[in-house]
Order: sequence, then structure tokens, then C-alpha cells
Amino acid sequence: MDYGKSFKELQVYNISKQLTEEVFKITKEFPKEKTYSLTDQVGRCSRSIGAQIAEALGRRRYEKHFISKLTDPDAEQIET
Repeated sequence: MDYGKSFKELQVYNISKQLTEEVFKITKEFPKEKTYSLTDQVGRCSRSIGAQIAEALGRRRYEKHFISKLTDPDAEQIET
């Protein structure tokens, strides 16, 4: 399969960046007492999605490993 030369070319990666921006905007509206717990956790999860997609693409030479690695960002998006 041809996944392109860079993770930045992947539509799913670019969507994950948009999600991260939206999550950041939304969490700014959370109550102040949630700043260091819920807000922090949601922000880290949303940022992790794109990073893990990029990492999975680094394993694309091994298709089964690539597919297996995609379960990590999927878990992060569920947690987000």
C-alpha cells in the first residue's frame, strides 16, 4: 500500500490536528477547578492522536505492525 511520503500528507493526521485545536478551544471553557485534571487529560489525549498516527506510519513497511499501531491513536480518540 502507498501511504505517501509523510504523515503530514495523511487526511486522518490533518483531521487529528483540527480535533486538537477544537479540543483546546472547548477546554478553555471548562470550569477553573478542572484545569489541572480533566482539561489536562483531554488535551494530552487529543494531542497524542496525531503523534501516534505519525508513529504508526513509521511502521508502514510492515503492514501488520502498521495496522496494529493504529489501535493506539484509536484508543486515544475514544478517551478524548
